[in-house]
Amino acid sequence: MLSVVIPTLNAATTLPATLAALAAGPVGEIVVVDGGSGDGTAAIAAGLGARVLAAPAGRGGQLAAGTRAARGDWFLLLHADTRLGAAWGAAARAFMAEPAHVRRAAAFRLVLDDDHPAARRVERLAAWRCRVLGLAYGDQGLLIARGFLERLGGVRPIPLMEDVDLARRITRHRLVLLDAPAVTSAARYRAGGYWRRPARNIVCLALYFLGVPPRVLVRIYG
Repeated sequence: MLSVVIPTLNAATTLPATLAALAAGPVGEIVVVDGGSGDGTAAIAAGLGARVLAAPAGRGGQLAAGTRAARGDWFLLLHADTRLGAAWGAAARAFMAEPAHVRRAAAFRLVLDDDHPAARRVERLAAWRCRVLGLAYGDQGLLIARGFLERLGGVRPIPLMEDVDLARRITRHRLVLLDAPAVTSAARYRAGGYWRRPARNIVCLALYFLGVPPRVLVRIYG
């Protein structure tokens, strides 16, 4: 069974489309872990058939709580503002059907919901980052077997870089990039700038690799 685990915080405007897109795939259950939303996110999730849990805000801790509570043999870790394309179901089924993939993980192809040419540059950078560095960010979704995630030590409840932390433990050679889009909101790029936002991400990533604690990086990341 595939359990979809979604951490949320004030995601009322994006969550319905995210949940609707999951109908195209082999979903056994949806676990939404809410971090204290004030916009009715939890009620919307429950109304759309998700199992709703509460946890302190922070994607790392929310994902850790969700994977502990989920019942599936496989997990799909997904952001609340990411809509998987219609091809995701077939891609996920094919990936999970391959016995060797119980010790691998898969991410989807990042697509931003913006026609701006700079959005295509961000998408190309994400593809290169996955292919060369093996760093799939959370907004691409992550498909991983329960047993493999447990052997890796699970999702660590850190306030930032939980996706990078997990990707480093997966390693580049065990990451598969699926040819199915993960359409993600570009709102943060439009607000922060298509040059400034990626630059800030790179600075935070570099500092993380240099050993700066995630609790410090949160103040830089914003």
